[in-house]
Amino acid sequence: MGFPENVLAKGEKVERDLHPHWLTVVVPTIFGLLLTAACVFIVIQTPDDETGNRIQWIAVAVLVLVAIPAVVVPYLRWRTTHYVITTHRVMVRRGILTKQGKDITLSKITDVSFQQTVLDRIIRSGSLHIESAGDSPDENLTNIPHSNIVQQLINRLIDEDDLRRRAHSQGYPPAAPGSGADDSGRFDRDLGGADTTAVPQGERPSRPELADERRRQPPQPRDLSGAGD
Repeated sequence: MGFPENVLAKGEKVERDLHPHWLTVVVPTIFGLLLTAACVFIVIQTPDDETGNRIQWIAVAVLVLVAIPAVVVPYLRWRTTHYVITTHRVMVRRGILTKQGKDITLSKITDVSFQQTVLDRIIRSGSLHIESAGDSPDENLTNIPHSNIVQQLINRLIDEDDLRRRAHSQGYPPAAPGSGADDSGRFDRDLGGADTTAVPQGERPSRPELADERRRQPPQPRDLSGAGD
């Protein structure tokens, strides 16, 4: 079940869509296989008569009643839990029938830390603790795959979001490739916005001749052929 991208804002991009580590459902899966094996064993060993059929039905009923809370529910809880990291926020979605969700805007996150036990380091998992400004409580994300890498990703997105907000508040347009903007989206204003585009030599406009240049030129000979007529 993928995360529905129709909840994203315009220009928002999903950087990471995570479920809790898959090892969180290993124990329920093994337990479900043992229950199934036990049920099959009982069916094989019981005689094919009225008493044996009654025992078989009881075994199947016990299997279903135990497997639903011990196997099916943990798997559905794992599958329906989403930790989504976008370019604007961190979203948490939980719940099988009753949904719970929380959005933490990157601009409100004050600190992101991770914690790994020895077992977490072996399986490359861990927990993330996200502190946010305001009255909203902090968020603990448990069993995160590659929690240290996810922490670095969130910190990088926080920095990029801060630079984007600063550029937007100062009225700078988004930086385009080759536009001369630096990493923060700011443009060089040392020239006061003057056009510094070079004009090709053959296209330079002609300027009027100066008076000093006219005086330095030799006088032109006058035509005297018609004098004395």
